Amino acid sequence: MRKSDVLAKLKEFSYDPHEYWVVAGAAMVLYGIREECSDIDLGCMKKLADELEEKGYLYKTGSDGNRCFRIDNDIEIFENWLRDSITHVEGIPVVSLNGLIEMKQELGREKDLRDIRLILAYMQRELTGDQQ
Repeated sequence: MRKSDVLAKLKEFSYDPHEYWVVAGAAMVLYGIREECSDIDLGCMKKLADELEEKGYLYKTGSDGNRCFRIDNDIEIFENWLRDSITHVEGIPVVSLNGLIEMKQELGREKDLRDIRLILAYMQRELTGDQQ
């Protein structure tokens, strides 16, 4: 999914944007760090998780007791998955860059370590104004 695809899918997402935020690869696409992602991962508040459960969405419960919902082939929602803070990109709530780095560090997979390097390079370009 490209940025326009992510934005279009989130515009169709009929839940309160104060109750969720974009994380992982889709966040990187919204920031312009990556061109594409395979799906949209969201973090959400307990209120939204309860609403999804009431509507009958199936979920798995993690070892921390938080729920993970598969909404469709494109959207997965993780209850209480947030580090640092939320910012907005084109009106969409997105985990901060520092929070994204923390999340990727916790996951610790090789692809997450590559993503951290991309995020840090992006932050450096933003800091110096180098648009390369």
